[in-house]
Amino acid sequence: MRYLLLAALIFAINLLPALAPPTWAILVFYKLNSNLNTVALIIIGVLAASMGRYFLARGTRLIRSRLKSETLNNLQAARSFLSGGRRKSLLYMLFFVISPLPSAQVFEAAGLVDAPLLPITLAFMFGRAISYSVSVVGASTLKAHGLSSIILDSLKSPWGIAIQLLCLLAIYLFTKVDWARHFPRK
Repeated sequence: MRYLLLAALIFAINLLPALAPPTWAILVFYKLNSNLNTVALIIIGVLAASMGRYFLARGTRLIRSRLKSETLNNLQAARSFLSGGRRKSLLYMLFFVISPLPSAQVFEAAGLVDAPLLPITLAFMFGRAISYSVSVVGASTLKAHGLSSIILDSLKSPWGIAIQLLCLLAIYLFTKVDWARHFPRK
């Protein structure tokens, strides 16, 4: 039952467009405050976060119909540039694996440009499998050595909130760039 509640919590938090705690922090919190299985925590985290982000991007697509045609043309030009050619597509997918940006805004941008979500979500899953494994196993080690308060204190940072707000502003500004002028269609 606790695993199911954890999955629902992570899914719901990953549906939020901003200001949600990072999934790794929730997993670390659970690891430090329970005896849940480490491998199960990582698998649940990866699957629930990926599904949440996928549906966030799908939901973001719904607002495309409310955008001005000029904005839609700009977004289409950005999509054409990003998906043009095998090398660009590979770099685009790699971005989703190792992006330092908060994933909510990255998936919102993917939804806005109407990018193919399945490959992006799979790349996200791969990257999160690595980062969540490092976070949860690291928390297990700190817990074993009695140093878990270090992690819990770092989760209250006002810098994290500021970064989320700046990324939301960046998504808004992303829609205002004249991508068609910078990357004309062929």
